[in-house]
Amino acid sequence: MPNISDITADFSLLDDWEDRYRYLIELGRTLPPLPEALRTDANKVRGCASQVWLATSMKGTDGRREFGFVADSDAHIVRGLIAILAAIYNGRSVDAAVSLDPHPVFAKLGLNEHLTPQRSNGLASMVARIRTDASAMAQAADAS
Repeated sequence: MPNISDITADFSLLDDWEDRYRYLIELGRTLPPLPEALRTDANKVRGCASQVWLATSMKGTDGRREFGFVADSDAHIVRGLIAILAAIYNGRSVDAAVSLDPHPVFAKLGLNEHLTPQRSNGLASMVARIRTDASAMAQAADAS
C-alpha cells in the first residue's frame, strides 16, 4: 500500500479529474481483502450511502500503542478513500489517531470539491468512527 506522501505526489502529477478518479479506484484495489468475519453489523459505518465495514485495532505495548484499521466498501471510489485514510491513520499512535484531522490532506488532493455531498458525508462518518474507536482504545489503555 502506498504511503500518503506517494499518494500526494501521484495526485499532483494528474491534471485531469478523470485520471484522478481512476487513480483513486486503483488505490482502492490495493486494500487487503476484508475477512468475511469482519463484515458484521457492528463494523458497518453508519452515514455512508454505500456499504462500508471498518474494523479498528490497537497493537503494541511499552507506551507505544499503534492504531490500525482494515475496511472495505461495495463502491470503488469509497474503497479509494479508505486507502487514503489507511495511509493517513494506520501505524500512528492511538493518541495521534484521536486528534488527527485528515481534511487538509483531502483538500491538498483536491478531493473536497470533487466529492459528491453523499461521499463527503460518508467520509466524515468514516473519520468520526476512526476517531471514536481510537478514543475508546486510548481510554481503555489508560485505565488498565
